[in-house]
Amino acid sequence: MKIGMIVAMASEIEALILKIGAPIGEESFGGLEVKSYRINENELYVVQSGVGEIYAASATQALITKYGVEMIVNFGICGGLSEDMSLTRAVVVEKVVHYGFDLSEIDNVAVGQYPGCQDIYIPASEKLVSAAIEAEPRLARVICASADVFVGSPERKRELNRLYGAKICEMEAAGILLTANRAGVPALLIKAVSDSVDAGADEFEAMVSEAAASCVKAMMTALEKMRI
Repeated sequence: MKIGMIVAMASEIEALILKIGAPIGEESFGGLEVKSYRINENELYVVQSGVGEIYAASATQALITKYGVEMIVNFGICGGLSEDMSLTRAVVVEKVVHYGFDLSEIDNVAVGQYPGCQDIYIPASEKLVSAAIEAEPRLARVICASADVFVGSPERKRELNRLYGAKICEMEAAGILLTANRAGVPALLIKAVSDSVDAGADEFEAMVSEAAASCVKAMMTALEKMRI
C-alpha cells in the first residue's frame, strides 16, 4: 500500500525520524520536501506541510496526485479543550468541525457547515478509526475543532468544547479531511495534547517535543498492530 503522511511542524518530523530512522529517499515536489520509507511492505511518503488548513490541504492533494497514495495519515500536536485531555494524551479524530468556515449569513446554515454536507462535522474513515482503537485501546475517540488560529485562551477552549462537543483543537485537520474525502482516500488522524484546557502558548512551547514524541509512539503502535 502507498501511504501518505502529513505533519505540520519540524518538531513532529524530528520525532518521527527519532522513532523510525532516516528516510531511504528524499525529493522536492510542489514546494514540499518528500521523505520516503518502506515499512511493512508499504511505501510511506512523509511531508511537512507547514501550519494551517491551506498548507495541509495542498500537501494532501500533492500526495494523492503525485504519489497515488491510498491512505492518508496525519499525526501531530493539539490543544486540549476539556479536563480529561491531559498533557501528551493521544487521541484519534473521528470527525472535525471547521469552525472558521462560515456561510451562515447567506445560506442559512450553521457555522462550519460546507455546501452539500448534512451537518457541520467532516468525518474521518470510521473503518480506520475503529481499527486504530482496537489496535491501541488507549487512544480516545474525539471530535476536533479546527481552524487557522492558535487557541490559547481557556475561555475560548471551553467555548469550543461547549459549542461543538470537541475535545481538541488544532489547525490542519479540516483541510486534510476535506481534501482526502473529496478524493475518496481514507484518512486517519492521531493527535497528542501539547497544551491543556487551562493553559496556552507557554505550555505549548514547553511540551511540544514531548507531545510530538507521544503522538508518534501511539501512531506507530496503532499502525503496526493494524498491520499497515
